[in-house]
Amino acid sequence: MKKFFALLLALCLAMTMVASVASAEGGKVYYLNFKPEADAAWQALAKTYTEKTGVQVTVVTAASGTYSQTLTAEMDKSSAAPTLFQCGNLEGLQTWRDYMLNLSGTDFANEMTTSDFNLYGENGELLAAGYCYEAFGIIVNKALLEKAGHKLEEIKDFASLKAVAEDIHARAAELGFDAFTSAGLDGSSSWRFSGHLANMPLYYEFRDDNVTEKPATIKGTYLDNFKNIWDLYINNSATKPADLATATGDQAESEFGTGKAAFYQNGTWEYATLIGEKFGMKSEDLAMIPIYCGVEGEEKAGLCCGTENCWAVNSKASEADIKATLDFLYWVVTSEEGTAMMAEQFGPIPFKAAKASSNVFFNDANAYIADGNYVVTWAFNYTPNVDAWRAGVVDAMMQYCAGGSWDNVVDAFVQGWAVQYANANE
Repeated sequence: MKKFFALLLALCLAMTMVASVASAEGGKVYYLNFKPEADAAWQALAKTYTEKTGVQVTVVTAASGTYSQTLTAEMDKSSAAPTLFQCGNLEGLQTWRDYMLNLSGTDFANEMTTSDFNLYGENGELLAAGYCYEAFGIIVNKALLEKAGHKLEEIKDFASLKAVAEDIHARAAELGFDAFTSAGLDGSSSWRFSGHLANMPLYYEFRDDNVTEKPATIKGTYLDNFKNIWDLYINNSATKPADLATATGDQAESEFGTGKAAFYQNGTWEYATLIGEKFGMKSEDLAMIPIYCGVEGEEKAGLCCGTENCWAVNSKASEADIKATLDFLYWVVTSEEGTAMMAEQFGPIPFKAAKASSNVFFNDANAYIADGNYVVTWAFNYTPNVDAWRAGVVDAMMQYCAGGSWDNVVDAFVQGWAVQYANANE
């Protein structure tokens, strides 16, 4: 009888082990996709992975503007919740922290080339991995630069940018083009400055003060540097400062696209328009350089890069599903099929096996990172009551361009921030 029970116990243990292995091998992936425009590409990639591995990969795409609501509803499905989901900002991190697996040390995370786009927990654990990004900076027409007797390699900091820009502006009539496009403060253009250019003083202040969450107040430590670059823009353009209140985004784009200016502050998203039928610029004539503003050490700055596209793995999924999801992510960022799709749909991805993009601005961003330059991250994401704060900054910048005091801009930044933070947290 003892032998019988021993045999029965051994059989039960063996069955348990088999069941455990089967469960581990039977994991599946459910990705709740954030970007509707990439749905077809994800569906095709999921099908390819399933054909290659036998692992079921389901991709569900939330309708545009409904991701948060969809994620909440899907996470309530305890037996069929997403194993892979999107968490793009600190607010999302606070909401979903208990559902986010620590990705530190995973094979997937070890393929990353930078941590600048990731979201971390209080103890430094990697909770959401930034898988793609956008970048902005100063777009350069290299052909015009060379026509003016300069080369891109000359520009390494604010002093060298200023020297080149002022030389071009001084000879604009002779050259047939000016240095900068119009820095329009019309609503179609002002976001480039109240948002993107304003990122420069915010980034450096937050870097110095190790800010990791939205602050109630700011000091304006680098607003003199903001003034440096703003003055360079508005005083080295064909458009007079007093006329910038009504200058539009289309105006600036056209000035650059038709060869009327050598420099144009904008982002990676402008590439397709510039080389497309509308303007027909040559990709080899285009480059993007950092926004230099005179901060010490800025010769090692890269482009302004950021994202709200971060992957998180559901920590409450089964062990088998977690393993299947991590294996799938590793394949996406290392395989020929995965990296080709990512390059086509998302541009540069911060992973070792990333393919070059046809967008030269993305490739410039990657090159700066590869050369060890620091990424100027998107500090403007911390802005309280963003529309109201930016409106105050734009109004002050208009006053300054019309001959007013720079003190108004400083007040709009610093006092405006405190007011809008208080209004948002009443």
